[in-house]
Amino acid sequence: MNCFERRCAQLKEKPSKWLVTGVAGFIGSNLLEALLELDQYVVGFDNFMTGYPRNIEDVKDRVGPKRDRFEFIQGDIRNLDDCRRACSGVDYVLHQAALGSVPRSIDDPVTTNTCNVDGFLNMLLAARDSSVRRFVFASSSSVYGDSPKLPKIEEEIGNPLSPYAASKLINEVYAGVFSKVYDFGWIGLRYFNVFGKRQDPDGAYAAVIPRWIDTLIRGEAPVINGDGLTSRDFCYIKDVVQCNILAATADNPQACSKTYNVACGNRTSLNELMAIIKKTLRIRGFEVEAIEPVYGPFRKGDVQHSLADISRAKKLLNFGPAYSVETGMEESIDWYVKSSTPAQAQG
Repeated sequence: MNCFERRCAQLKEKPSKWLVTGVAGFIGSNLLEALLELDQYVVGFDNFMTGYPRNIEDVKDRVGPKRDRFEFIQGDIRNLDDCRRACSGVDYVLHQAALGSVPRSIDDPVTTNTCNVDGFLNMLLAARDSSVRRFVFASSSSVYGDSPKLPKIEEEIGNPLSPYAASKLINEVYAGVFSKVYDFGWIGLRYFNVFGKRQDPDGAYAAVIPRWIDTLIRGEAPVINGDGLTSRDFCYIKDVVQCNILAATADNPQACSKTYNVACGNRTSLNELMAIIKKTLRIRGFEVEAIEPVYGPFRKGDVQHSLADISRAKKLLNFGPAYSVETGMEESIDWYVKSSTPAQAQG
């Protein structure tokens, strides 16, 4: 039994009350499912700006009677009263609510700031006043900005390249101030490129993996931004869930009030990623071999390469990624195929 398995067994023996903000989103709904399966009590908080009620309903269907341990609050992190109501009586906060996407932040920096900065400060205040045991929040690899150094180490960042990156860096600054001024316990998780079930393939700002899978299933040519040599550290959703739970329950005093990279610690180019997706679909009967991608321009605000050093998370949180890009992709595509329409799923 590894550290995470032991921690899960301990949680089952002594359930706690958790708050998951952004619970109707991709990462939030996966956290909800995992916590309910561990017999925890969960408060979910969302305004459905980017999340979907169907994600919550999918979780309820999957966990069966354990759904009775879930309470949903529809509210907005930009409203301090809503945040206070959500944090009341909570042991742990997993703050995932944010307006994601680098391109969206470039198109609309004001809304990105009100959600990601004003909303974050509201959540800090509400969690502090409710005396929660631990405040864990979603940061981003985008805070590394224009730093060319690989792999990315937590203490060495560059200048932000987008309003979204700036908002996430401000989150970390605010959290640091709260630990010094209010003795407030927090952990920031710098997600790299997370993928998995319930990640939305639709919309102008959809993440690349679900969008490519959806496009290929429909027999159309996916678009690669740039020359395909751009590389990322892709991390499967179950490893992100693992790290959130380990961060919230870490009992090592040295682990608190720090940021951590959450990733696999391996780099995959977009061309390699496309090949992995096509191979996985072919094994499942989809005729995608002849579909060639279309190469488009690089996106503003994007970095060329990204690779995480995850040694801090391994040492202080006992984090150990259990999935490679290939194994995570197999589970992801199985979910997308089952979630497709009958016409799409024929392959």
